[in-house]
Amino acid sequence: MTIWSRIFEAISALIQGESLSSVFERLRNPPEACPERTVAFTIAVIALGAKMAKADGEVTRNEVSAFREVFHVPPEEEANAARVFNLARQDVAGYDVYAQKIRAMFNDDSNVLTDVLEGLFHVSVSDGAYHPREDAFLAEVARIFGISDRCFRAVRARYVPDAPRDPYDILGLPHTATIEEARSAWKAAVRENHPDRLIARGVPDEAVELAQRRLIAVNAAWEEIEAREAA
Repeated sequence: MTIWSRIFEAISALIQGESLSSVFERLRNPPEACPERTVAFTIAVIALGAKMAKADGEVTRNEVSAFREVFHVPPEEEANAARVFNLARQDVAGYDVYAQKIRAMFNDDSNVLTDVLEGLFHVSVSDGAYHPREDAFLAEVARIFGISDRCFRAVRARYVPDAPRDPYDILGLPHTATIEEARSAWKAAVRENHPDRLIARGVPDEAVELAQRRLIAVNAAWEEIEAREAA
């Protein structure tokens, strides 16, 4: 049985009017890798992405396409995924419900939570604009995920053209960091975003582009700090 078959098995009660949030109550299982956990996570991410796309008051075709680029959906399952996406947009539960579910399932892996946040940023700017309501939405999701303000600003700077860019934020450093500390942080970030490491973490191929964007930002941050030190 495919994951999408399990998803539709899990949400069959939606036809009778049950909300997606109540479905999660039946998927409470130990956090180890079990099919139910995977199903719950997939539903939560789709729901969060759908509500993210709706944050500025309108869901565009570009936003839906961007969601599919980041959160891989096999071609043969696109119709099923679209149905879940539409159900998620209509569900009365707030986006905080889904963000909290994702945090609970991956509280021990901040990389997964950051990956989800980056994917949502990718969706948010796909229509060529970044709305204040989208910014508020993503800031609250980051807070629920336990992602620091510095990390949030660094991710936003990579996706939003006019957002302030602080090289120290991007490397996760205080402004008092030495050049040696900056160099170490830069090297660690480059290693962390290496394709081989991402594959080992189970990151889908479609998400590698996000890592490439991170690498570009990390290298630019180091170059800026190094240039300031040499000046």
